[in-house]
Amino acid sequence: MNDMRQMTALGRSIEDGSFAIIDQEAGTHNFGPAEWQVVRRVIHATADFEFKTLMRFHPDAVRAGVAALQGGCPLLVDVKMISAGLNEERLSSYGCKVHSFISDEDVIATAKANNSTRAIEAMRKAHRLNLLNGAVVAIGNAPTALLEVARLIREEHAKPALIIGVPVGFVSAAESKEVTLELSTPYIVARGRKGGSPIAVAIIHALLLLSAKEPA
Repeated sequence: MNDMRQMTALGRSIEDGSFAIIDQEAGTHNFGPAEWQVVRRVIHATADFEFKTLMRFHPDAVRAGVAALQGGCPLLVDVKMISAGLNEERLSSYGCKVHSFISDEDVIATAKANNSTRAIEAMRKAHRLNLLNGAVVAIGNAPTALLEVARLIREEHAKPALIIGVPVGFVSAAESKEVTLELSTPYIVARGRKGGSPIAVAIIHALLLLSAKEPA
């Protein structure tokens, strides 16, 4: 299988050098080897070492995410910016398809009629289409999407394989992550206000790289 990107030798050496700097400056930590591959890629995407203290993993998170991707799971994202950053070749090699409903006309109309948000209605649509069960759900922008996924799990028995909960913002962002941490569903969360679509992309790419190393 091809590498994540068509990198030149110089590009690869720069990236390797960046990860070496991250490992050196980060120092000791309590993450397992696979979890650290996720965290260091988040730090690489942001140049922000605070993520070393913000990242939280359900004990089964990495295994569940890798297995789901290798099995060709749906990948449900809250905004199309995540889709734009993902490696389509790697995803398609596993049979994974990315779904984002936030710009669908019916989602917008329903959100207006219900005085809801597009992010909430997008998650509800995904659940109606039975795309949540077994999915990797990546939320990088909309805390209301993360809160709705949690509600769907608790009240309507949705069963995603993994939740990547890293919405950025000031209203409900931190709170939505704390709600996610209370779920039994596997999760990868960046606590607090920090996050964003690039963080979600970095986590997914880390899982894809791990999936290439693990037997299917």
